[in-house]
Amino acid sequence: MTKGGFLTTHVLDTARGMPAAGMTVRLYRVSDISHEKIAEAVTNEDGRTDEPILPAGEFETGQFELVFHVGDYLRANAMAGDAPLFLDQVPIRFGISDGDAHYHVPLLVSPYGYSTYRGS
Repeated sequence: MTKGGFLTTHVLDTARGMPAAGMTVRLYRVSDISHEKIAEAVTNEDGRTDEPILPAGEFETGQFELVFHVGDYLRANAMAGDAPLFLDQVPIRFGISDGDAHYHVPLLVSPYGYSTYRGS
């Protein structure tokens, strides 16, 4: 059921201490039998997507996965190091249970580690 909530994300480059601009982020709806891409965006100069990656009109409860294309970002910023990269694509699978809430899933990333949490 479509509700009034929405999903946002942003990426912080903890190695350089700044927003991660220019990173591709893909959103998938996930179930036991499918993995369907429903949105794609690139982070802006503030490390955020210009619009919610899942806006209110399309927001639903269920299982989702954000895939952050960290490797491409690292290569573009001369931070990749030797191949293969330690981190290339970082998937974060999460559930949305409240169809009227704002869910915010940030990624804090460096070439060798990352963390996330449910933000506000």
